[in-house]
Amino acid sequence: MQGKQGKAELWCKTLAFGVTAMYRKTERQLPLENFYLPFSGELNPENRWVKLSKIIPWDVIEEKYASLFAKSGKGAPAKPVRMAFGALIIKETLVLSDEELVNQLTENPYLQYFIGLPEFQKEAPFDPSMMVHFRKRLNGQVMQEINELICLEKKSDDRDPDDKNAPGGGSGKKNKGRLIIDATCAPADIRYPTDRSLLNEAREKLEMTIDTLYEPFKGQMVKPRTYRRNARKDYLYQAKAKKHHKKALRKAVGKQLRYVARDIRIVKDLLNMDGHGTLSQKQEQQFQTIQKLYEQQQAMYDKKTNQIEDRIVSISQPHIRPIVRGKARAQTEFGAKIIVRSKEFLPLKLFSLVFSTKAKPSTRLDSIERYRKRHGHYPKVACADRIFRNRKNLEFCKQNGIRLSGPRLGRPNIKKLKSQKRIERKDNRIRNEIEGKFGEGKRCYGLGCIMAKLQETSECVIHLQFLVMNLQRKLRLLFVRFFPAKFKLSMYGFVANFAVN
Repeated sequence: MQGKQGKAELWCKTLAFGVTAMYRKTERQLPLENFYLPFSGELNPENRWVKLSKIIPWDVIEEKYASLFAKSGKGAPAKPVRMAFGALIIKETLVLSDEELVNQLTENPYLQYFIGLPEFQKEAPFDPSMMVHFRKRLNGQVMQEINELICLEKKSDDRDPDDKNAPGGGSGKKNKGRLIIDATCAPADIRYPTDRSLLNEAREKLEMTIDTLYEPFKGQMVKPRTYRRNARKDYLYQAKAKKHHKKALRKAVGKQLRYVARDIRIVKDLLNMDGHGTLSQKQEQQFQTIQKLYEQQQAMYDKKTNQIEDRIVSISQPHIRPIVRGKARAQTEFGAKIIVRSKEFLPLKLFSLVFSTKAKPSTRLDSIERYRKRHGHYPKVACADRIFRNRKNLEFCKQNGIRLSGPRLGRPNIKKLKSQKRIERKDNRIRNEIEGKFGEGKRCYGLGCIMAKLQETSECVIHLQFLVMNLQRKLRLLFVRFFPAKFKLSMYGFVANFAVN
């Protein structure tokens, strides 16, 4: 016991005072010119950015990018396509902000090689604000075309999943292959919208507009009364309440509606006066959005309902719509509804992207038609969710010999119930592939929160994230070819199965 106590005391003293023999004091910081560079002035050809640069068809992309500019020869020269497109890929791959991306480009020689710089430079290649122009130039349509180029596979990959010896790419009438279709929402970076908060924000923006328009008349007339202090007090009284009763909420919304209506009338009166100040293009668009928001909120208030077509949920981003998903985490998401298609064991392709509340099942039929135009035949199996299983789509698939995943309509056949459930489980396992890609995009590539503000830049970002996922898949397949044994034992078993089959 005494020996154990002695060891315990020694251990406590060691923790309290530390063991000086185990620590070596570091030398002072070396001069910068004496700092050792491990790559000896040469880049490692096995680096992921070097390999990734060889996969991308830069020349074809440059032709599409150059067609977006005027051919008059006037104006400032644009940045090279490799710099613009490469910077967008790096940003989405590493999930960086525009400012942090420029910092990384300034510090990392591999990233400078990837964007096409001839040598390492200490200065930033461009200003962070240029990223907005890159996203506008390389819009969603251009990104979709580039994704199609990158996703091109050999015809040997176009096989029937049930018959591995069947050739693909032919023009015969026999259905071949399996098409996977699924939809999800890419939420935007906005706060949760409520009627009360939206009206309060609209009122505050209208008050700022009134201040701008009244500036030329200062000293000539009395400033119109907006009762902004009372309006702010009424909003905070209900917003800070611990319990929100239905009557109290309706009363608060009614007050804010009257404040907003008064401010809209004042803005219109000031605009109709001679010698008034002018609104900028952004303020004019904002005023139009607020008027539409007021009309929607007033209509819902009069009808005592919470639903209206094309409902505005953000003043700064009026293109965003609520998408009812019915998920456990959130019944409603606010962002773009996207429909993705994937041929079995081939990359994901973003087929449809809409900022709308209306469900469009016809887009899924268009996806099947595009499959036929691309491969010369319809798919043998179409794996889709329950929303796709309406009577119109079922009739279309039946006429064209396509087996649609899921149970049939009507009373189930007890004799074939077990076999149908077995096939349904198999289809669900196949659909897990695309569901997993949705999860990967939302966790690792920023698809779960779109930070872009404009509609065209948001479309570019969403298309770009699917493109980056396909590029990373190709990079992993390249890794499989060089290290097949090591890859089978790695943690990427899903991708290994994705590639082998």
